[in-house]
Amino acid sequence: MPDAVVIGAGPNGLVAANLLADAGWSVEVLEAQEEPGGAVRSDRGVHPDYVSDLFSAFYPLTAASPVLARLDLSAEGLRWSHAPRVLAHPLLDGRCAVLERRVQETASGLAAFAPADGDAWHDMYTVWSRVGPDLVQALFTPFPPVRAGLRLAAKLRAAGGLRLARKLALPVRRLGEEEFAGAGGRLLLAGNALHADLAPEAAGSGGFGWLMSMLGQSHGFPVPVGGAGALTSALVSRLRRRGGVLRCGERVTSVVVRGDRAVGVETAGGETIGAGRAVLADTSAIALYRDLVGQDHLPSRLLRDLDRFQWDFSTFKVDWALAGPVPWTAPQAAGAGTVHVADGVDGLTRFASQIAMGHVPDEPFALFGQMTTADSSRSPAGTESAWAYTHLPQRIASDAGPDRITGRWDTREQEAMADRIEAQVERFAPGFRTLIRARRLLAPTTLQAMDENLHNGAINNGTTALHQQAIFRPTPGTGRPETPVKGLYLASAAAHPGGGVHGAPGANAARAALRAQGLHALLHRAQHV
Repeated sequence: MPDAVVIGAGPNGLVAANLLADAGWSVEVLEAQEEPGGAVRSDRGVHPDYVSDLFSAFYPLTAASPVLARLDLSAEGLRWSHAPRVLAHPLLDGRCAVLERRVQETASGLAAFAPADGDAWHDMYTVWSRVGPDLVQALFTPFPPVRAGLRLAAKLRAAGGLRLARKLALPVRRLGEEEFAGAGGRLLLAGNALHADLAPEAAGSGGFGWLMSMLGQSHGFPVPVGGAGALTSALVSRLRRRGGVLRCGERVTSVVVRGDRAVGVETAGGETIGAGRAVLADTSAIALYRDLVGQDHLPSRLLRDLDRFQWDFSTFKVDWALAGPVPWTAPQAAGAGTVHVADGVDGLTRFASQIAMGHVPDEPFALFGQMTTADSSRSPAGTESAWAYTHLPQRIASDAGPDRITGRWDTREQEAMADRIEAQVERFAPGFRTLIRARRLLAPTTLQAMDENLHNGAINNGTTALHQQAIFRPTPGTGRPETPVKGLYLASAAAHPGGGVHGAPGANAARAALRAQGLHALLHRAQHV
């Protein structure tokens, strides 16, 4: 019998398993899919000469994560690569807001939109330099972050205190208007906020846009050399070297509960696997509580709260094998790993408003990835391995475009949605479609079939909005990995601090399991030997 069973071999499950193994626990990880990684995988499924990332692709949160830094995955062969530019947001008139690798160059580019905006970016980054490291530490520790929170509070007072807190609570449209006279800085903040399911007018979207922009400035948007799967391979290699067991193609169908305590799991193959100390679930909160545990073992209040759980936006993604570089009208976009494709902040507001009404956007905001630009190993010289995704309503009421997309996602609807994304890219890069050698369509239902945590294409395991963060994640009064069942821990992005590849939910769950056994100090010593 292993000390711990981990359900799911996504990044959070693998981080949790590694930390438990570091503390000397025997660990068995069970993954329903035939390969590990969850939403961190790559393949050659679009074209044999092109490496494509199936889900996540750029990793600023990974680069900043103290959790992953302590795992020292470079010892497992993991290497990182950067595009010449971090991010670009072109406009139809040929201007382009660019997040450069160096803060001086970003500021210089923004000053072309309005002379004072270069200084405004410098000021914003100076504040980040003071509070950023402690903010990240506080964000990636269990809630409430007592020690990191005290350090952060001291830094916040020195950096403006309540005024900075007010800025981070602002909608990103308002934050951009207050900080920048021109369009460039506003575009960088708002586009980064739309990486989550936050409209430009949503409270707190300013804080998220600021966080992602500053992470991009300080850490870049790096990619694993050779594909996203290299990150997963490093986590798996580390786990196995420490004696952990990974079994793929093993679907867990229930958590075994005896005497109000999790004592193991049952699989679809009829096997019962005991857990001597803990069960950790890298699953959605809905799947864990409703499907794997069941209402008989849970408080009625939790069950009622789950009825109000809100998923984040749905997602539709297209992967391309391109014969050449994307012909952006704005030449600065050519060197960016990530390109935001939308007609200004107003275009982002229009897009988010259509989703809020249940409409499939007619001019979808596309996050566009130029992977060969970021990592030359992804495709032959002179070509580009690229992708784009856009968000959609979880429940489609109507189509704002002409294609009558309903959410059935049959072949016709998938082709129509992909064509719509390509038409949007074509507006900013005339001739783009002539470069397509092959493409792969990943509809919301396809994404969920490939990773069950991506419910109908929801990539953050629940909304990023303020009402479902911290002590409200995944339901009010939680905010920690412990569950009502003793020895059972929620180790996925459904728990605080939420989505992104940073490993914090998995690490928090592992530490909670160790703490319950009085072994948390042992892990701390093991990680610092």
